[in-house]
This record gives sequence, structure tokens and C-alpha cells, in this order.
Amino acid sequence: MSSSTAVPVISPSPVLAEVVRSGFVEGHHRGSLVVLAADGSVDLAVGDPYAPVFPRSSNKPMQAAAVLRAGLELSGERLALSAASHSGEPFHLDLVRKMLAEAGLAESDLQTPPDLPLDPVEAETYLAAGGVRERLTMNCSGKHAAMLAVCAVNGWDAETYLHPSHPLQQLVLKVVEEASGERVTAVGTDGCGAPLMAISLTGLARAFRHFVVAEPGTAERRVADAMRAHPEYVAGTRRPDTWLMREVPGTLSKMGAEAVQAVALPDGRALAFKIDDGATRALGPVLAGVLRKLGVDGPVVDRIGRSPLMGGAAEVGEIRAAL
Repeated sequence: MSSSTAVPVISPSPVLAEVVRSGFVEGHHRGSLVVLAADGSVDLAVGDPYAPVFPRSSNKPMQAAAVLRAGLELSGERLALSAASHSGEPFHLDLVRKMLAEAGLAESDLQTPPDLPLDPVEAETYLAAGGVRERLTMNCSGKHAAMLAVCAVNGWDAETYLHPSHPLQQLVLKVVEEASGERVTAVGTDGCGAPLMAISLTGLARAFRHFVVAEPGTAERRVADAMRAHPEYVAGTRRPDTWLMREVPGTLSKMGAEAVQAVALPDGRALAFKIDDGATRALGPVLAGVLRKLGVDGPVVDRIGRSPLMGGAAEVGEIRAAL
């Protein structure tokens, strides 16, 4: 005689995007999403946007604000590059070199892991010219240059600038908590080696809203203004964050690895989402779908939302939002 016990059913995250090939839905991308109203209240919650996540590079505006608070004078393109996941285009690399030289630093002072340019087109061009993986070409080198420069300004130890207990990283943690309105629940190590603070998607959206509505002249507003004025330095000429900030004036946008995206509109509405499986191919379609729900439409949204699937040399399908 056998007995059975109930097996708990774990509800998966909701589907945010579908993978459609030749008219057949062959897969799904699940995740969580939150949309804030202009007053900061939660207008839409999908999945579990209250659980902690690592925002990855979507935390970069907060890291840049901490550098300003610590006393480094940055503005314009330099400040935008300090909050960047740059594509490794020549103008990105040239400005990182200038920032290092202005602070009396060398490329060898960077503690970024050697890497190729993030943009595939730039990586191919770089390799064809005989380039090799370097610390400079890693997409976070602008942020690291700013972190090193502020250590020089304050007389802080530059060898340990990536340690969570370093004064700069303690200030980053403070900025993250203040902007998000919640406590950091975990500290990890990002791909570039910098400390990574976990907050919820709701906290991340709240932080982006905070940067957009902050008083002019504050560190947060200065970062937001620099990113929006120089979006090509935040990402690159072929990147959705650049397109959105350039073509929808006043919008602040920053993606992060493992398929995280945060956006704040100039009226104070904000959104953040994460694709559970980390597939960045779903970011554009989901972002475009949410923007359309918020009344933001036009050619740039269509461009961001386009994620074709290829069969041979022909387009046979797409990743599409399922919101």
C-alpha cells in the first residue's frame, strides 16, 4: 500500500516576452516588472518587484553620484562616462584616457578585467586592427577612472578602491539606500570587480525617479542631466539607452547585465524590470511594450522593440512583448 504526499507547486514568474519562430511560440522569457506613477506610488506590479535583485550596471548612476558627493568635479561628457557601460568606441576610449591623465593616473591603475569592446561591431574592428583585451576597453573603465580620480582627490588608498569597506564604496552604499528608499540586502561583486548592492526593482525604479526629480545642482540631478545631455557616452551610438535618451528628451535610461532595465520619464513616472534568465535579447521588446503602455510611442520605440529571429539568412520570427 502506498501513500502520497502533496508536492508544493512553485509558481513561476509571469511571461514578459515570447520567442516566436515561423509563427510558432518556441520559448518564453519570464521576469518581474514595476511601474511607478508620477507621484512615486506603484502603478503596476508584475511578478515580484519587491524581491531583492542585483541591478548590475543600472546601479551606475548612483555610483557616479557618490563620486560627486566625495568631491570629484566632473560634468558633461566626463560625468556621463562615469555612469556608463560604454561600447568601446574610439571617443569613449579617448575620454577615459584623458580622465586618467587629468588625475595623474595610468591605464595600468584600472582594476577592470581586461576585455574587448562591448559593442560587437567595435570589437570586430578592434580585433581586425590587432587589438587585444585591455583594462581600458572594458565597458566600465569610465566608472573606474572616476573612482580612481576621487581617491586621488581625497588621499584614499587606490589599491583597495574596489573593497566594500573602502570609504568610496561605503558612500556608494549610502547613496543607493537613500535613492532607493530601502536597505541594501546583499553586497556582491559585479563583473567589473566593483561592489554590487542588491535592492528591489521597486527600489531601483524609485532611485531613477529620484534622480530625475531631484533639485538642480544636487549630485543626483547633475548625474541625470549629464547622462541625458550626452547619452552616447552612457552607452554608444548603436545602443537602446542612447536612442531613448536622445529621442525622448528628459528620459533617463540605463540597462544592466543579466537583463535589468531601469527608466525614468521626465514627469516622474519610472519603471524597472528584470528578465529571470538574463537574456538581454528580451530587454528591447519588453521595454518598448511598457513604454507604449505609458503613452510613449514613435519610431524610437519601434526601433528599441525590434528583436528579430533569423533562420538561415532570412528573418523568420521575433522576440515580442507579452505584457
